[in-house]
Amino acid sequence: MEIRLLEKNKDLTRLSFILKGVEPAFVNSLRRYMINKVPTLAIEDVEFRKNSSALYDEIIAHRLGLMPLTTDIKSYNLPQDCKCKGVGCSQCQLKITLKAKGPKTVYGSELKSADPKVQPVFPETPIVKLLKDQEIEFVAVASMGVGKEHIKWSPGLVYYKHKPDIKIVKNSFENAEKVAEQCPVEIFSFKGNKLTLNNDNLMKCTLCNACVDSCKGEVTVEPEKDTFIFYVEAWGQLNAKEIINKAMSVFDKALDTFSEKIKETE
Repeated sequence: MEIRLLEKNKDLTRLSFILKGVEPAFVNSLRRYMINKVPTLAIEDVEFRKNSSALYDEIIAHRLGLMPLTTDIKSYNLPQDCKCKGVGCSQCQLKITLKAKGPKTVYGSELKSADPKVQPVFPETPIVKLLKDQEIEFVAVASMGVGKEHIKWSPGLVYYKHKPDIKIVKNSFENAEKVAEQCPVEIFSFKGNKLTLNNDNLMKCTLCNACVDSCKGEVTVEPEKDTFIFYVEAWGQLNAKEIINKAMSVFDKALDTFSEKIKETE
């Protein structure tokens, strides 16, 4: 297996890399583990003390549940893996409170967390608009969970595609300029009556075959069967590197458990 980093931004919320020498089943398993098995914190229960706003309790609770929270995966456990056995303690959940009175728009930045490390990823997210003398007060409980249980615990968007193998068999032909124009991601350039590849854009190819359909075999586009371009876009609870590392850790643990079960049957 070969891994090569393609791109990452400063805060590691977006990351892409090339994975070579693997089967599609492995790549898809890795993707599914990142989306469904990496634990994060999200609001699960809300106890309303006051709510005279125009929104029902259920609507506000739903908004709160889908608000991404920064997560320290080293400090919190999944309820089923916690010492409290899911009853609820400081190692698997925490309290978040809010008390506000109108007229004003209540934002995520006004949530008071029992753990300073756990805060809304996007503090400018509006929760509810209060008119004059309207009030809202609640105590919420955020707990650890995984995307398989509910999408609010999913840490980000993860997807992949085959690495394209693009070849120009003949540089100059009748529809060469049209081939360059048809490509939606500008893989080709047409200069001096010749078709050339823009190497900086090669990884952007979506394998749509618009170029192939515009010619008669002068250009070929094939997916490399054992090479994939992997993309990880974090929602903000964790950064992309943390998502990948945790997914691999959970994946390895699952394989160890599977191996032990196989040995028991021997």
